[in-house]
Amino acid sequence: MTKLTLSNLPETIAKSLLDIQAVALRPNDPFTWTSGLKSPIYCDNRLTMGYPDIRDMIAEGFATIIRERYPDAEIIAGTSTAGIPHAAWVSQKLNLPMAYIRDKAKGHGKQNQIEGRISAGQKVVVIEDLISTGGSSLKAAQAVREVGGEVLAVLAIFTYQFDSATKSFADEGFRLETLSNYSALIDEAVRQSLVAEADVATLQAWREDPQSFGS
Repeated sequence: MTKLTLSNLPETIAKSLLDIQAVALRPNDPFTWTSGLKSPIYCDNRLTMGYPDIRDMIAEGFATIIRERYPDAEIIAGTSTAGIPHAAWVSQKLNLPMAYIRDKAKGHGKQNQIEGRISAGQKVVVIEDLISTGGSSLKAAQAVREVGGEVLAVLAIFTYQFDSATKSFADEGFRLETLSNYSALIDEAVRQSLVAEADVATLQAWREDPQSFGS
């Protein structure tokens, strides 16, 4: 396995996602998301769970970022549901407690939104699988803040790099870091001849204005 460093994370993870077809690029035959948005990319990071070497690489990537940038982290919190397994593997590597965050509080029992224990003042890293608009990840981070936890960062496997998501995280005062991103993925796809260089401009245009793509 490639030795992971902060500098080679984006390209290494991008290659792994492409290798297992967790990410597919179709600039000339766009996918339609649930929202109705036309997109040249479809990302399903849940597939990484089926590949032990790759899921371990992802966990080690997260752990590397936390060791080097957030060494004061006291608890790892995964977003429900896709962030939960990755948070479990990361917390095991770092020998830290884990919790997970529902998208909303349960309607029965203790009516918890956070399962596990996050105490006031605890320093928390939130683990997510994918950042699109960032809305669900921000809700999870806000839930930690509401119980008194200090969110050091939200970490995700991949981001589409929408400017709106970057702005939303900045506006809410949360740091966002990802193992890989849309730009690194395009570069790797071109290197592997999975997309033509002539299609790069189309792919970049979608990131800059996703609402107009395919219209």
